[in-house]
This record gives sequence, C-alpha cells and structure tokens, in this order.
Amino acid sequence: MQTALLIIQLVLAVLLVFLILVQERGSGLGEAISGVGGAPIQSQKRGAEKILAQSTIVLVALFLGLSLAVNFIQ
Repeated sequence: MQTALLIIQLVLAVLLVFLILVQERGSGLGEAISGVGGAPIQSQKRGAEKILAQSTIVLVALFLGLSLAVNFIQ
C-alpha cells in the first residue's frame, strides 16, 4: 500500500512541475496592453489559463493530502 501511495505521489509531483512550468508569468494580455512604461492591469484568468491555475490548485491539495497520508502510515 505504501509503495502505491509513493508512486502516486511521484506522478503528482511530476504533473505539478509540468503545470507550473507551463504557466507563463507576466505574459498575459494585461502585459501586452500596458506596454513598457504603463501601469500593470489586473485582469481575470480566462480559458486555458484559468484551467491551468485551477488544475494546479487541485494537484497541490491532492499532493499535500497524500503526503500527510504517507507520513501517518509510516
């Protein structure tokens, strides 16, 4: 059982790294509109950007819960 949980934890860790690296910081539409000297514009995430952000949050929660479970099993 512990081996299966560790394998799942490894898969979640790899997926988390991938999702975090896929998200590009500061390259959204707000950055393009504000230009070089303009003030940053706060905007909401939409489309794929929103899905990536929500998926990252879900995977972090799963990873944390699984880490705690593995810790208590040992």
